[in-house]
Amino acid sequence: MNKVILGVLLAIVLAFAGAYVCLEKGYVNFSADQPPSPMEAKLAMAAVDASTNRRAPEGENPLQPTEKNVTLGAQIYVDHCAGCHGVPSNPDSQFARSFNPPAPGFFKDAPDMADNQNFYIIQHGIRWTGMPAWNSTLNDTQIWEVVAFLSSIGKLPPAAQKILGPSGPTPTAPPTQHHHH
Repeated sequence: MNKVILGVLLAIVLAFAGAYVCLEKGYVNFSADQPPSPMEAKLAMAAVDASTNRRAPEGENPLQPTEKNVTLGAQIYVDHCAGCHGVPSNPDSQFARSFNPPAPGFFKDAPDMADNQNFYIIQHGIRWTGMPAWNSTLNDTQIWEVVAFLSSIGKLPPAAQKILGPSGPTPTAPPTQHHHH
């Protein structure tokens, strides 16, 4: 029986040693324009989810999703988040797709995390994804306003919609011709 346990432990040690050598020698490609392997993607997302579940503060958003709070959150979103996460007229930008994993487009797929988890991710970011920690730029109230906005993204009040701009691509008018007589 001891030989079986010793064999299992040796196999585990060798697997970790092999993984370490692959990483150390540069066999894993970390280029953002290359998709991660299915195993890397599964492990990374599971680790992010587990870390967020463990560390996100308990409780609900202390701010109600009133028109004022959602609109304040919309303005912060436009100023700080929309470049990566999209707006109604550009829900899935080429820039967002240049990240790997791609930055989620919230006007294509509304965020489905709990408010406390969204707060934690906005506050602390996610290493190696391009998602920065906003806690040195935004205070807790501002982050909760963004969370209120994200939780209302499917039913935004008119004031918030106005900040976000048109809901689809707007046709551009042809240039006017000036005739000189």
